[in-house]
Amino acid sequence: MITVYPLEWIDSLILETLDPKKTSIDDLSEKDLAFIADNLSKESHKIQIQLKNEVFALHQKSQIRLLLQKHHSSFVYLLDKVMEYQKSDVALSGVLAAIVDVVINTLYELLSFIQSRYAQYLSLDERVPLRYLIVCKKEILLRIEELKAKKMQSTTDGSLIEIVFTAINNSISDKAQNKITYREICYQKELLKYLEALADISDSSSFYSAMDQLLIEMNFNYPPYIINFTHRIENQLNLQESLEGKINALLLWHKEFSQLLFNEKISFDPTRENIRYVLEDWFRYEIAYLERKMRLSTDIQRSSEPDQNVRSDNKVECALSIDQMGLILRAGDEARILKARSLNCVFKTIVPYLSSSHKKDLSYNSMRSKSYTPEDRDKEIAITTLRRIIKHIEEF
Repeated sequence: MITVYPLEWIDSLILETLDPKKTSIDDLSEKDLAFIADNLSKESHKIQIQLKNEVFALHQKSQIRLLLQKHHSSFVYLLDKVMEYQKSDVALSGVLAAIVDVVINTLYELLSFIQSRYAQYLSLDERVPLRYLIVCKKEILLRIEELKAKKMQSTTDGSLIEIVFTAINNSISDKAQNKITYREICYQKELLKYLEALADISDSSSFYSAMDQLLIEMNFNYPPYIINFTHRIENQLNLQESLEGKINALLLWHKEFSQLLFNEKISFDPTRENIRYVLEDWFRYEIAYLERKMRLSTDIQRSSEPDQNVRSDNKVECALSIDQMGLILRAGDEARILKARSLNCVFKTIVPYLSSSHKKDLSYNSMRSKSYTPEDRDKEIAITTLRRIIKHIEEF
C-alpha cells in the first residue's frame, strides 16, 4: 500500500504559499495562477486515482473506512483553512483571490468525489463543518437558480417544482448551521442531479408525473408535497359523478402507486415517516371511507324500498286488494294483536312478503296510507273475510 502523504503538494500550497501571513500578494503573478490552477487539476486527478488504488488494495471494510475518513477529514480541514483566508482583506483581492477560488473548487470536488463514490464508508450523520456548509449552500442555491431558469414547467406544474425548491432552500436556511448533516447535504445534491436530468426530457407520464415518480422514489417526505399530492388526487376524484366511479379510480391510482419504485434507504427528512407508508395509509383510509359510504347509501336505498328485497317466489299471495289488506293489518295493530314499535314498522316488516293477484311487489307506504282512508266496500270485504276465517276456526 502507498505510504507517501498524498496531499503533500496541496497541503503545502494552502498552509504555506496561500497563507496571507506568510505570502505577499506581490509575490504571485498571473503566471503563478495559471501554474497553480494547472497543477491543482493534475493533483486532484492523481489523488483520486491513488485513493481508488488504495481502496482496491484493501480487503477489510474497517481499513477502507479508516482510509476514507482520514482523507475526508483532511479535505475538510484544508477547506476550512482556505475559507479563513478569504476573510483577510489581502486574500480578497487580485491574483491571490483567484487562486483561493480555484483551491476551494478543487477541495470541494475531492470531497464530492469521496461522498458520492464511497458514501457507505462515511459517517453521513456527522454535522457538516461551517466552512464546508457555506460552500455547499452556494452550490445548491446556484443549481436551484439554474433549474428555475430552465422553466421546468414543461415537465411538471409550477406549484410542484416550487414546493421542491422551497423545501431544499428551507432545509439549509432554517436549520441551525451546526445541525445539518452530510446525509442531508448528499440527499439534496443527489435530488438536484436528478432534477437537472429531468429538466431536459419531456414528460409523457399518464397520471403520476415524472416528477412525482422521482420524489416518491427518493422518499421526499416533505409535508407540503404530501398535501399537494393528495389534493391533486382528491380534485380528480371530484370529477367522478358516482361513488362507484370514485372507488374504481382510486383503486386504479393506488395500484399504479404501489408499482412505483421506492428507496427506503434515503430520506429528505430523516425525522419523518417514509412517504410510502404515509401515502399507502391515505389510500387505504380513502378507499375504506368511500366503500363504507357506498354501502350506507345502498342500505338506505334498500330500506326505503324493502319490497324489492324479497324474491317473488318467496312471497305469499293474498286474495284481497291492497286497501283491504291494509285495513286488516291496521286493525291487528290497534287491537295489539300485532305488536311492533309503530304501525309503520308493522307494514314495513310484513308487506314485503305479500303479493296480490294483480301485483307481485307491493308498497308498504302506499298500503299504510290507504288504511287511513278506507272505502265502505273495502271495509265490508275485510269484515266478510275475517268472518270466513272465524268460521274455519270454529270448524277445527
